Amino acid sequence: MHRKNRLCFAILYSRPKSASNEHYFSIDNELEYENFYADFGPLNLAMVYRYCCKINKKLKSITMLRKKIIHFTGSDERKQANAAFLVGCYMVIYLGRTPEEAYRILIFGDTSYIPFRDAAYGSCNYYITLLDCFHAVKKAMQYGFLDFNTFNLDEYEHYEKAENGDFNWIIPDRFIAFCGPHARSRLESGYHQHSPETYIPYFKNHNVTTIIRLNKKMYDAKRFTDAGFDHHDLFFADGSTPTDTIVKEFLDICENAEGAIAVHCKAGLGRTGTLIACYIMKHYRMTAAETIAWVRICRPGSVIGPQQQFLVMKQASLWLEGDYFRQKLRGQENGQHRTSLSRLLSGVDDISINGVENRDKQEAEPYSDDDEMNGVTQGDRLRVLKSRRQSKAKAVPLTVILQSSVQSCKTSEPDASGSAGITHRTTRSASRKSSFKSKSAWL
Repeated sequence: MHRKNRLCFAILYSRPKSASNEHYFSIDNELEYENFYADFGPLNLAMVYRYCCKINKKLKSITMLRKKIIHFTGSDERKQANAAFLVGCYMVIYLGRTPEEAYRILIFGDTSYIPFRDAAYGSCNYYITLLDCFHAVKKAMQYGFLDFNTFNLDEYEHYEKAENGDFNWIIPDRFIAFCGPHARSRLESGYHQHSPETYIPYFKNHNVTTIIRLNKKMYDAKRFTDAGFDHHDLFFADGSTPTDTIVKEFLDICENAEGAIAVHCKAGLGRTGTLIACYIMKHYRMTAAETIAWVRICRPGSVIGPQQQFLVMKQASLWLEGDYFRQKLRGQENGQHRTSLSRLLSGVDDISINGVENRDKQEAEPYSDDDEMNGVTQGDRLRVLKSRRQSKAKAVPLTVILQSSVQSCKTSEPDASGSAGITHRTTRSASRKSSFKSKSAWL
């Protein structure tokens, strides 16, 4: 039996009855999103990898050769969304489905999934959908950001922990997002602080040449420069959006850096994720929603509050700049074309996208590095939450049922053939609840 005919995804509102020719399993309480506030997904890259290994192992298992394999989820809407996210990623990575095909299969029987939201404290007015996530995964495969043949699960899960440095690769061999270093390493007010020296050996071993700091100084930059790194300061307030000048300086630095670039603010989530997203949008022509989805899959909690709309508004100008940049690299531009394109670029920041105008300069930012409340900013709060939730997870270990599967599973080459066209973002209404009856779809 071909695996496409054996794998099924089901939403069940009662426990499934076992049958000799069916194998049911659920990951709802095994692969769980660790939230900051009201955010709940998408699940991180390590969980996607663990899930894919789990499915591949089941499909290859001799004892299950004649069984239908049914991944089921229950009535919890957030767990439904994350379960559907994993199934969709598997379809895109291993079954060669386009993002649209995977999404269509998952909305069987008019099923709807609630969209993912950011890690801001308070209400949310921007969401990313399952379809955005599937497009992000597909493009990550095409551009070489995602390759499960070379993905190092142990390294990812080790270094993403607050006590081990709190960093993630967003683009392998190109961008690391990390938690801001301090003058010395210690545990302070519930979160781990690391000195620059903590990071230097790893950075040296992975060809990091450039450090970009976006928050106010917590350590002397000489500690990185004396070790041979280039170090740049591009400060803007915690929780806010960067000026066009900062975006341009950031992109110039990155485009001229020879090795990998490590970027940090306080928590390495908001400001850090936003500027790395600008680079991805410019150089890979990904949409703002796809880019936010990818950065969050790599580093959950990234890009927060007004930073989301900022990226939406910057999409058109960054795409144009990227087109121009690539054209220059190919050496095909002529003087007349350069002039006309420059004129286009100079006016594009005034474009209103989806009716959202750029009012950043008039509006007071919700957070600042000079916050009066005991000097605690958004970045501080997020770091404390990350340290606490990981300590809690350590005290009550998550099931390790997948460990043997990850070690024994040699994944097949992800299929990166075919390119999906960019479509309009599709959001299924979260208010249209599915009727309380079991639903299933064959993959």
